[in-house]
Amino acid sequence: MEERWLVGVDIGGTTIKLAFISLQGDIIYSWEIDTDICNKGKHIPASIARSIDQKLNELNQTKNRLIGIGIGAPGPVNAEDGSVEVAVNLGWENFPLKDILEQETSLSVVVENDANIAAIGERWKGAGKGANNLICVTLGTGVGGGIVVNGEVVHGVNGAGGEIGHITSVPKNGLLCNCGKSGCLETVASATGIVRLAREELSSTSNFSQLREHQTITAKLIVDAANEGDKLAKRVIQQVAHHLGLALANLANGLNPEKVIVGGGVSRAGDTLLEPLKEEFKSFAFPRVAQGVEIVTAALSNNAGVIGGAWLTKKRHMSI
Repeated sequence: MEERWLVGVDIGGTTIKLAFISLQGDIIYSWEIDTDICNKGKHIPASIARSIDQKLNELNQTKNRLIGIGIGAPGPVNAEDGSVEVAVNLGWENFPLKDILEQETSLSVVVENDANIAAIGERWKGAGKGANNLICVTLGTGVGGGIVVNGEVVHGVNGAGGEIGHITSVPKNGLLCNCGKSGCLETVASATGIVRLAREELSSTSNFSQLREHQTITAKLIVDAANEGDKLAKRVIQQVAHHLGLALANLANGLNPEKVIVGGGVSRAGDTLLEPLKEEFKSFAFPRVAQGVEIVTAALSNNAGVIGGAWLTKKRHMSI
């Protein structure tokens, strides 16, 4: 009998990643579609269902081959009914994603927060392989987080566990965050936060920096410049490492994890970020906590979410 496939889906603000994945966690086929956010995102489940059907047709496969769908969505998820409480970028509020997608696909659906499924993916097949206690932080447009304790994702009392991006990092005169608070980690360690820090550095000093040659400064430019030894860019990355190290150390002091995984676009700075981050973390962490942890870069890049989604549906159907 042919091996059956798991379906992993990761919903982003601009694109939705989809993949057929083996029971061993290997990607068989992966593809992307645009995120249709018109009419408050109500067409998203239908476009996912349509895309899965089209891909099955292309591959001459029937739906019987598929076991179920594990899907990640931005924002807090209601674990009871698989609805998404709020996803600002998509226009969702109390959106019954599980129910609608099950109707559209006739497959069983498990819904999880997108940062949590990235943490699950890294634990199954990536940098956190086998770790029962880990913190995963993703530095992208925002700062996402997933926490695994004793092999289980921390959801908390109402689905907001793991909101690492909203740990207060700048207690006084911090910038207003999208969440309504001021001084969140997201305001200094996200791609947008890094660009802002670089602009501040550029305006407060006349020192040479290759960043001055560019009209539009992006996080990628800053990361590349830091990797090439640009002093101003390295100072910016050092600031990010400081805020991130403090937040992660405080979190780790409460959790005593074996792995801290850093992912997202900003993590492409590699050792330029990781080395100062390790130093900062060590200076703020309880010594025994620092001894027990390994700080590593995420291994699965953009595939962590779909692989995590596949693991969720495997867990539901295989009782692993």
